[in-house]
Amino acid sequence: MRHHDLIVIGAGSGNAVVDESFADLDVAIVEEKWFGGTCLNAGCIPSKMLAYTAHVARTVLGADTYDVDARLRAVRWREVRDRVFGRLDAERAQGRQGRLDAANVTVYEGTARFNGPRRLRIDLDGGPVDVSAGQIVVAAGSRPAVPPVVVESGVPYETSDTIMRIDAPPGRLAVLGGGYIAAELAEVFHATGTEITVVETEPYLLGPQDETVAERFTDLARARYDLRLGRELTAAGGEAGALTLTLDDGSTFEADMLLVAAGRIPNGDRLELGAAGIRTHDDGRIVVDEHQHTTAEGVFALGDVCTPVPLKHVANREAEVISHNLRHPDDLIGADHDLVPSAVFTRPEIASIGATEEECRDCGGDFLVGTASYADVAYGWAMEDTTGFCKVLAEPGTGRVLGAHIMGPQAAILIQPLVLAMTRGIDALSLAKEPYWIHPALTEVVENALLDLGLDGDA
Repeated sequence: MRHHDLIVIGAGSGNAVVDESFADLDVAIVEEKWFGGTCLNAGCIPSKMLAYTAHVARTVLGADTYDVDARLRAVRWREVRDRVFGRLDAERAQGRQGRLDAANVTVYEGTARFNGPRRLRIDLDGGPVDVSAGQIVVAAGSRPAVPPVVVESGVPYETSDTIMRIDAPPGRLAVLGGGYIAAELAEVFHATGTEITVVETEPYLLGPQDETVAERFTDLARARYDLRLGRELTAAGGEAGALTLTLDDGSTFEADMLLVAAGRIPNGDRLELGAAGIRTHDDGRIVVDEHQHTTAEGVFALGDVCTPVPLKHVANREAEVISHNLRHPDDLIGADHDLVPSAVFTRPEIASIGATEEECRDCGGDFLVGTASYADVAYGWAMEDTTGFCKVLAEPGTGRVLGAHIMGPQAAILIQPLVLAMTRGIDALSLAKEPYWIHPALTEVVENALLDLGLDGDA
């Protein structure tokens, strides 16, 4: 049995754990699918590259709003796809080759599972090998969840892992799910001319978002898509290009393709974690402490396989934490998940941090709500935007920002002053009054929402 100083299971964010400071260690990286993980290959990056292309297409289609004569001739899907994945596949290959060329790194391209404390069996093309390590990092990620009704039906379906690489957009796409993955991919394909039908069990799309965001986004989506909200898929039949989907109210509809975007499952269930003494939560996530230690000595975990906030920037932060803690066991640091911003890159864009208004109500304490519309600031006039807004929630008296939610163009950028304020403890009135806010930049919508809290007594 070969012994390594360190084994990392997963070459997504797990690959970032090992930097030049590990050059004196015998390191192994185990990857069963693709270097770069979901983000590079089938998640954050390709979806945003495609979403930006959709944004360009939508800009052309809406040019008449600005008295510009323009016509969208086509979205050349194959060329778009090949441009996106030509670049990303090259990035993946480069990252893989870099590890293969490293003198102190062994790459195992196969599937790992624990068969004892800090011991693994790795299934390779040439047969299984057993390895051990002084320390192990589990960064095995997650996979799309596929409901039993879809699996048991035998109908063909796509997930976020596959749909972005298809050869041609379908004429009619059924989207199962109403979360951020569903919203982003629906927008991408709608921009190519695909008719979209969304099936979601909740009454609104993007249900975990602030209620104002979820309600207004759903109203806007209803104008573009066929929404089947509060409904559940009960049966599916047919073949590719001719699917029939049945809902729990007895209604049916036709689609050429089915996209399952109903959440993700941590991959810990594939690792025989019990053999290593690694405990999991009820939802399958690996239990970790504030330093990313699991319940097994010498084993850490990061990313979707364990985190309560399955976002790439969180996994990257956790990788930084583990990298430090592996090298400095007497000076441990932790990852704070209390204030994690997020964004949905759809139309309109959405960004948020902290508590929603519903969560503030449920806590029972007093809180203030400040809002501002894009339509009420000069740059909003330039954009002819009539739906965008910013909402800020704050504590009376102290002005402590409790949460912030933005829906509209550039939301993921506009949220950042509020992220900084919450992270550094800057109160809402100080944030509104002390720095200059560029006029007439779109950031004025954030300034106005802060002022609308009324903390200075003048609003």
